[in-house]
Amino acid sequence: MLPDYSVIAWLLIVFSVYLTGVSKGGFAGGFGTLSVPLMALVISPAQAAGLLLPLLLVMDVFAVKAWWGKHDMAEVWRFVPGLFIGVAIGTLLFDSLSEQGLRIVLGIITLLFATYMLLKPVAKKPISTRWALPAASVCGFTSFMAHAGAPPLNVYLLPRKLPKEAFIATCAVSFAVVNVIKLGPYMWLGEVNVTSAWASLLLVPIAWIGVRNGLWLQSRVNELLFYRLVILAMFLVGFNLIWQALG
Repeated sequence: MLPDYSVIAWLLIVFSVYLTGVSKGGFAGGFGTLSVPLMALVISPAQAAGLLLPLLLVMDVFAVKAWWGKHDMAEVWRFVPGLFIGVAIGTLLFDSLSEQGLRIVLGIITLLFATYMLLKPVAKKPISTRWALPAASVCGFTSFMAHAGAPPLNVYLLPRKLPKEAFIATCAVSFAVVNVIKLGPYMWLGEVNVTSAWASLLLVPIAWIGVRNGLWLQSRVNELLFYRLVILAMFLVGFNLIWQALG
């Protein structure tokens, strides 16, 4: 019933799932973008994405429960149409789009924005809400392809200057929404199947531990350090995406 992976593959999968849980629990999903590329070192990217989605949904339950009421619901509603658009495009292009090309483009965008935030972290005015639709559309698309929705969402949300807790909570709810949207297409394409579902079920405790540890760590990080960690995570993600594409 379980996939026939090597011991090393299972160890890397467990670490990736734990990393995703920590990210979802306290770091707005930034570190979690590394999980599929890490898992793809030992299994195929499609298997990695299919294995991770049910776990993401479980983590979403924990994260949304912990952060519910602190999110900016108006921002979430602005994202919903774009998330549907992005997931629909990803579904239609799944068999024809180069994953390596996507990783390079996303990695470059992530590095450019992280550099901007590092050199000019405080804008005079928050970014306009009209950018919510394109940001959410890119988020839906990249999330569908590789569960890499955090960078496009951060591009929009960080300049919105939400308080730290509101930022994390809004990300948590938004990621939950996009993951629910993705489930139907993933099942239709065969990325989520009986074998992957059993493996996902086995990893649920690891996901729960990761979310709880992320919540604990977040409450002990000050706001300035928090945003520096987000920017650092975006640099790590960007370089990792490009390295994966060119490696």
